[in-house]
This record gives sequence, C-alpha cells and structure tokens, in this order.
Amino acid sequence: MLAPPSKKEACGIFGIYGAEDPARLIYLGLYALQHRGQESAGIVTSDGTDVHVHKGMGLVSDVFNEGELLKLKGHMGIGHVRYSTTGSSMLRNAQPFLAEQIDRIFALGHNGNVVNITKLRRKLEAKGAIFQTTTDSELMAHLVLHKKGSLEERLIRVFEELRGAWSVVLLTGNAVLASRDPYGFRPLCIGRKGDAIIFTSETCALDIIEAEYVRDVEPGEIVIADENGLRSVHGHRKANSAVCIFEYIYFARPDSRIFGHSVYNVRKQLGLQLALESPVEGADLVVPMPASGNYAALGYSQGSGVPFEYGVIRNHYVGRTFIQPSPVVRDLGVRLKLNPVREILQDRSVVVVDDSIVRGTTSRLRTRTLREAGAREIHMRISCPPIRFPCFYGIDFSSKGELIACNSSVEEICHFIGADSLGYLSLEGMFRAMPMPAKNFCTACFTGKYPVKITDDATKMCLECRPISPGQWP
Repeated sequence: MLAPPSKKEACGIFGIYGAEDPARLIYLGLYALQHRGQESAGIVTSDGTDVHVHKGMGLVSDVFNEGELLKLKGHMGIGHVRYSTTGSSMLRNAQPFLAEQIDRIFALGHNGNVVNITKLRRKLEAKGAIFQTTTDSELMAHLVLHKKGSLEERLIRVFEELRGAWSVVLLTGNAVLASRDPYGFRPLCIGRKGDAIIFTSETCALDIIEAEYVRDVEPGEIVIADENGLRSVHGHRKANSAVCIFEYIYFARPDSRIFGHSVYNVRKQLGLQLALESPVEGADLVVPMPASGNYAALGYSQGSGVPFEYGVIRNHYVGRTFIQPSPVVRDLGVRLKLNPVREILQDRSVVVVDDSIVRGTTSRLRTRTLREAGAREIHMRISCPPIRFPCFYGIDFSSKGELIACNSSVEEICHFIGADSLGYLSLEGMFRAMPMPAKNFCTACFTGKYPVKITDDATKMCLECRPISPGQWP
C-alpha cells in the first residue's frame, strides 16, 4: 500500500512534574498540540506509587471527558497526540506506551522516527523480548529495560544505539524526563507554571495553560524534573544540528516558538522572499490557502504590494471526514473544509499562496474550484522548494511514488494542477528566510541529503519508490 497522498503532522508530546492536577493541564496542552496528530491521544499520570492511564482513538475531545480526567490522579504525568509514521493507526499503538518490569514501571511518549528499528527489534527478540505494538516507541522502552545502571545511564546507552529522530518524554516512579536526539530534528521545550516543570513540543501548549517558556531542550540533552528541581545530563551532540525545516514551513502552529524562533515571523519572511523571486504582473489579489498558507500569503502581499484577501474560507468545525472510495465524495470532502468566496474571486487574477505541493491532486482540485468560482487567472505560489525525496525522520513523505516533483518539471506540475503559472521558492530563498544558518537544518525532502545515514531498515519504509511521470498522472 502506498503512503497517503498528503503530508501528515508529526506527533505532539507533553509532560509535567509537580502539579496538583496534572491531567487537566496535560489535556489542555494536548488540545493546543492537536494539529500535530489526530489519530489517537493518551495521558498517563502517577503519584509515585500508583499509575493511571487512559488512551483512545480520535481527537483529544473525543478521547477524554470529565470523568476520565478525574481518574488520572497524581502530581506528574505525560501525554501524547499521535499521527502514525511507524506503526499503523490502531489503539494498541496509541501512546504514551507503558512499560513494566518487576522492580520498575515507566511510560514513554515519542515524536519522530527511528530508522534502524528492524535491526534493534530483531536483536531484542533474540534476547526474549515480546513486543505488543509495532511502534518505535515500544522499541525504546524495551531497550531501556534491557540496560543496567541508573535511568540516565541507561538512556544515554539507548540513545547511542538509536539512529534517526526523537523527542521523548518519560514518566518514572519519581520523575519526568525529556530528551532530543543528537541532531535535534523535532522541537521540544521546557516551561514553568508556579512550581510545576513542563516539557512540550511547542510553546503554544505553554500559552494555553499560562505557563512560562524557559528554554529548549538541547540536542542530545536529557533533562530530569523531580523533587530536587530541574537538572540535565548531556549525551552526544552533533557539531551541527539538523532541525526539521518543514516544522517552520508547515507543521508547527504559527503562534509557537520552535527552535528558539517565531513560526509566524518565519512564514511571513518565506512569503516576502517568494514575492521577490516569483512576482505576478497584473495580479489583482493575493489569496492564502488556509490555514498553513495564511502567513506566507501575508508576507507575499506585503512584499509585492498586491492586496491580500481571504478568497477561500476554512470551515473550522470540520474534524476528520470519513472519506469514501468514490472520487466524487472525496472531492466533496475537500470542499467541505475549504470553500471559495465568489464575490472576491470573480473575474480576478489571483495569486494563490500555499505551503507545499506533495502529490498535486489536492492542488488540482483547489485550482478547479477557484476557476468554477470565477477566477480569471490562477497563479500558484509555493513557499518552499519542490519536495522530491522521502522523509525518514517522522514526516509522511515516505514514498517517492507519491511525490509529483520527483520526476516532473515545474511546467509539467503547473499543467497537471491546472494553474496559469506556478512558482516555488528557491532553496537559497528559503534559507534567507530562516532565522538560523542553513547548516543547522535538515532539508532532505528537498535535496536528498540525509543527515542520518539511511539504512536498509529505512529504505523498506519507502514503499513503491518509483517516480510519477506525466503519463501516469491520475
């Protein structure tokens, strides 16, 4: 089976130590991180003796109610919202993952992808390990349980064996821990609310509970929150980080600060740079493709002087639609989420700004919808370079066969989606818009240069690695 035809969010994690009612704060934090995963949600809490857990499929609001939250007692806990990148979408793979041994118990929530999972799993199975799930999160838990020494010592040894991307939160009998991989692919930050210490994927989750941002967890760092306060252990860290540039382009919420910088400002800068590189003569309007294109479109408008208008309206009350096999019903499902404003678009030359094109089928449908709404010309502008390579570090670009830019020119893609013109932001322009040097980013999905060596395990994840040619377009 091929990967889904669109980009999917990374997971979201949240941990807290020293709170009177951790479950409610975790619940609110996960609500703020819902954009990072909509397949399942879970919370594990503890008072140091008893452990309480509740997980389920669906959105945070579907999984938890007041009664469930009241059962999650203690003074510490972790939570997780999931989109499956490794491990299929089913309840047994929902996180946090709870691991038990005779003398210890802990829970783990993970964001990212381990690329040498098959080799490590076979090694553990040879030692008698029995796996309940297909996730790399359980793999991490088994590795920890099979090591000796203090938890910090075991974690350092485990992380030395792992290859790939991980930001994790762990709940033990007396502490909550957080860590990032040596390259720092995925975001993770530290916050405080009174005496409580918080770890979370994005700062928007701190804002919702009125917590203060302290700093980011550093790549290769293990941070421990316990009765003695906050301390850290530094493991191996690479000379240059490889933070995921797509977090700035699409994944993170615009009101978050990730990797120490404002997502909102970066997206506006991407739009400003796009306006410099790919202007449209005689355009009447700049229209964002909600919601991820909003801020790049604002930057494009300010950089080009072309008026900004919301020509497409997003229905905020649509959750996950049940997509039927019929193409007609699929098209209606997309229209349910985004609807054009005919009075704005009628007889206008429109610059449509979006964050990316993956397979092209969604962009094709949207272009057709805008034409039906009366747009005279449609000039598509994309605030990143063409996505040509799979991602093995936690984003669902897992198949070249799903990437239209893999073997198609910009002109061919423009023809396929039905636009009058198509312009991508250049790689150099994208770097100019970023708040950090280019050497600190992972841009493998654009360049094919993978910071972590891609093993046989990882290439097996890239199913059907054949490019799409124009003759094969649906």
